[in-house]
Amino acid sequence: MNNNNTLLIVASVSLLIGFILGKALKKLPKNYDNSSSSINPNDFDEFKLVLLIRNDLGMTKGKVAAQCSHATLACYKSLQKSNPQLLEAWEASGQPKITLKVKDYDEMLSLSNKAKEFGLCAKIIRDAGHTQVVSGSSTVLGIGPGPVELINVITGHLKLY
Repeated sequence: MNNNNTLLIVASVSLLIGFILGKALKKLPKNYDNSSSSINPNDFDEFKLVLLIRNDLGMTKGKVAAQCSHATLACYKSLQKSNPQLLEAWEASGQPKITLKVKDYDEMLSLSNKAKEFGLCAKIIRDAGHTQVVSGSSTVLGIGPGPVELINVITGHLKLY
C-alpha cells in the first residue's frame, strides 16, 4: 500500500469518527459540558438536587433522613469550591430537593458515573455502620445541585421515594 492510499484511509476513518461523534453530541441536552465548574447557571432556568436512596437496605425513615442530609452537605461543599454560581442559582430558586429510589448499589454507581459524565456533582454517602447497615455501605447518592434539564436525563426514569 502506498502513502496516498494510507492517507486516504486515515482521512476516511477520521471523517467517519467525526460524523459519529457529531451525531452523538446532538443527542445531549443543550449547554452540555462535562465539568460542573463549566455549567453556566445563566444558561438554565430551573435547578434541583436529587437524592437517590438505595431501596434494598431497608433503612428506617430516620436513617434515610440522616443519610440524605449527609449527601446534601457533601454536594453543597463540593459546589462551593467548583461552581459557587451554580450553587447560588439553586439557592435562589428555593433549593429544591427530590428523593428517588434506586434498587441497589450497582444502579447507584451507574447513575453516579453517568452524572459525572454530564459534569454534575455526584456524591455517594458511605455509612459508618454504627446502627442499621454494615460499615461502608453506600446508602445515598446526591446529584447536583444542577440544571433540572441535565439531571432529568439521568434520573427521570426513577420513582419517588
